Amino acid sequence: MKRLAINELAVFALAVQFLTRVPVPVGDAYTPARLAAAPRYYPLVGALVGALCAGIYLLAHASLTPAVAVLLALAAGLLVTGAFHEDGLADTFDGIGGGDRDRALEVMRDSRIGTYGALALGVVLATKAAALLALPPGRAAMAFVVAHGLSRLSAVLVIASSRYVRDHGAGKPTADGIGTGGLAVVLLTGGLLLAWLAFAGGATAALYAMAGALVGHIVMRTLFERRLGGYTGDTLGAVQQLSELGVYLGLLLWQLS
Repeated sequence: MKRLAINELAVFALAVQFLTRVPVPVGDAYTPARLAAAPRYYPLVGALVGALCAGIYLLAHASLTPAVAVLLALAAGLLVTGAFHEDGLADTFDGIGGGDRDRALEVMRDSRIGTYGALALGVVLATKAAALLALPPGRAAMAFVVAHGLSRLSAVLVIASSRYVRDHGAGKPTADGIGTGGLAVVLLTGGLLLAWLAFAGGATAALYAMAGALVGHIVMRTLFERRLGGYTGDTLGAVQQLSELGVYLGLLLWQLS
């Protein structure tokens, strides 16, 4: 049991290290197998990132304007993750914006941002801010936690059910790491987040949040899988971003209904 706990703690630490800029000393804990298993904790890491954003949002909301509070919270998320997923979103839209599959994959390797990527990133960030600004403070804080957690779950579902199309890249180490046990952990984490939202805001709120994440997942996945025939590390970031946005928009629809 102790060995299992130590192994899972090491896998969680690698998930934190992979998804964020938090300096996690892993030392001898790293193994390829543990890194491959790390996606099981992606939703939990996402929820923790969301909790950080929520805390900054609530602190800023208490002394500054709501708009500034939302922007500071979004900035905190960008800083703690190093804009990891946002970079993937921009690269994905640059890649699928023109050309065939091979050209798209080549463009997505380019570190420079293009017109399609810049526009996609700007629209997504602005829509996130607008949706969060329209929510009451308590609900916006919950939205950060749930959206960050469910959106990482959404990305893991792509890993579990699609094909990695590169020979190497950021997503390669985790491409084969989701087994039945790992998927169960992912789904349990997402279920607990939805249960918390249902307890705090009602079952309808949880349904709207889940539906929003699902729509974001389907829309983004349809865009890139038709062009690429599978996924890359960049497209996982794009799925996360659209699913996160979907949760915010779902909760906004719930708020307005």
